Amino acid sequence: MELILKEDVENLGFKDDLVSVKNGYGRNFLIPNGLAILATESNKKVLQEKIKQSQNKQKKAIDEANKIVKKLEKLDLKISAKSLEGDKLFGSVTSSEIAKHLAENSIEIEKKYIQLTSNIKKTGNYSANLRLHREVSFELKFEVIKEQK
Repeated sequence: MELILKEDVENLGFKDDLVSVKNGYGRNFLIPNGLAILATESNKKVLQEKIKQSQNKQKKAIDEANKIVKKLEKLDLKISAKSLEGDKLFGSVTSSEIAKHLAENSIEIEKKYIQLTSNIKKTGNYSANLRLHREVSFELKFEVIKEQK
C-alpha cells in the first residue's frame, strides 16, 4: 500500500514522503491517526506542487543545520553525573540530559532527535547521533565525568 506521510513517523519516513507499508499498518494505524493519506494520483500531484514550493525552505533549513554542525564541531561537551564507587554512575545519562547540556551551550535540539549508541551507565567517552535535518546528521562525541562534590 502506498501512502503519503502527513507527519514524520519514526523508523518509516518524514513528512511528505511517499512510502510503501503493509495494508494493516496503513489502514489500522497510519491513516486513522492522521499520520498518512492514500497515495492516489491527485494526492501525488498535490504532493509534487507542495514539494516544489518547499524546496527553498528546505535549502534554508539545511543551511541552518549546517551552521549547527559547525557549532557542534567546536564544542567539547563534558557531562557531569553523580557516581557511585569507581566509574559507575548513579542512574544513567539520557538524551534529555544531553539536550539540556546542548541548550546551555545555545544549541537547541529536541531530545527525540538525539539517539544514543549505547546505555550510558559509566564515566567515559561516548557518542550520540543527532538528526538535525532529514539530510543532515552529526555524531556528537562527549565525555561523562564524575560530578565534583
